[in-house]
Order: sequence, then structure tokens, then C-alpha cells
Amino acid sequence: MRSARLITSPRPAVVLVAHGSRDPRAAASTEALARAVRRARPEWLVRAAYLDHAGPRPLEVLGSLGSRRAVLVPLLLTSAYHGRVDLPAVLASAADLPVEVTLAGVLGPVAEGPGRMSRLLVEALVRRLPMEGFDGVVLAAAGTRDPVARGTVEYAAAVLGARLGVPSRVSYSSGVGPRAGEAVRALRAAGSARVAVAGYFLAPGLLYDQAAASAWEAGAVAVAEPLGDAPELVGLIGERVAAAGVRRLAAA
Repeated sequence: MRSARLITSPRPAVVLVAHGSRDPRAAASTEALARAVRRARPEWLVRAAYLDHAGPRPLEVLGSLGSRRAVLVPLLLTSAYHGRVDLPAVLASAADLPVEVTLAGVLGPVAEGPGRMSRLLVEALVRRLPMEGFDGVVLAAAGTRDPVARGTVEYAAAVLGARLGVPSRVSYSSGVGPRAGEAVRALRAAGSARVAVAGYFLAPGLLYDQAAASAWEAGAVAVAEPLGDAPELVGLIGERVAAAGVRRLAAA
């Protein structure tokens, strides 16, 4: 059991924890999102951290916050290995720090079913689509070996298709499952003449580039940019922080 902490700063911290990438565009996108959250919620102390490649690491950021409450917000769209293992490990390692840390939920759905996917995430995906008038959509994701996480991506694709009123497919840039080009060709073979690709990516990088190239080669008419600092994503982070606060109070 953690010892009680003396909270000396009333200003809470929100630490946005991204996967991290060798591609500098990814960190630049995460920092842009952090700035957008900072502008929207000036009452928070907002910091960005990275699990891999780029720095700083989450523990470094938490160790710099002093005696205050903090919420770790995973910038992840599935609850795969990083969400289930890495972030709880960060939480455990922070037990001796003066900061009181709560872990928020990932940004994507963690299970299928009504209400499981935030309306804000759906609208962020729609916002990034660069055109209208298409009659099929592929939700292109990074990929995961976790079958439960893949199920939530498939669910997200179905929700997006229902929102747009068009047939939908899912694709992955790594692991099992169809690549973006295969999903585009499958929709075209089923009768969709103008297929757009929505990016289930928070930031650009190699896997996003692979999905985009594969989709264009297969005849996609549009490929969305990653979600980046979409205003709906800023609102979704606010939802996750609020939910984490409710859980913390309930556990007290």
C-alpha cells in the first residue's frame, strides 16, 4: 500500500504518454497535441513523455513534478502490450515519488459494444478525411499481435463506417490482418468505386507511411493524415482525465 502523500501544489499535472518513434515527425506531432491541450486546459500542467526512442521517459517527467496529483494519459488507441504492461509498470515504479499518480484509459475502445468508442474519436477520424463523396472507407491501423486489441480496431472500423454510411474494412501495417491496399481492393471488388482511407494513427511514422503508400497503390481516392492535434482529440483527453479522477475518488 502506498503511503499518504502531502500534496503541496493544487495544480494537477497531465502527462501525455506516447509510444515514441525514431521518426522526428512523431514527437513533433505529440508536442503539438500537448500544446493544444495546454491551450484548452490552462489549469493543468501538461507534459509529454515517451515509452520508447524519444525522451523524456514517463518516470523522468513524474520525478520532476514535485508534490502534486498527476494523471498519465496513454496516447494509445488500443489496450495492447504498452497499455496492459508498460504503463502499469510505470505506475508501480512511481510509488516512491512525491507525486500522486493515476492512470487514465487509452483513447480507443477497450471492448466492443454500444458507447464503447467515444464520439469524439469518431469525429476526429471524420475530420481528418480530406474529402467527401466516397462510397467505402478503410480504417488503417498500426497492427498488434493482441487479438482482443485487434477486435477493438475492427469495432472502430464498423463504427466509422456506420457514421459515414458506407461499407468499411480494417487494415494493419504490421502483424496479422490485411494491409491497407488489400482492404482497398476488397472494397472495390465488392462494388465501392471511391474508397477513402482513415488513419487510426495518432502521429506520422513508418507504419503510417506504409499504410498510405499501400492504399494509394491500390487506388484509394483519399488518405487521411494522422489524428495529431485534432480538437476532438483534445476533448477526448479531457474525458479520460475526468474519468481517471472519478476512479481515484472512488478508490479513496
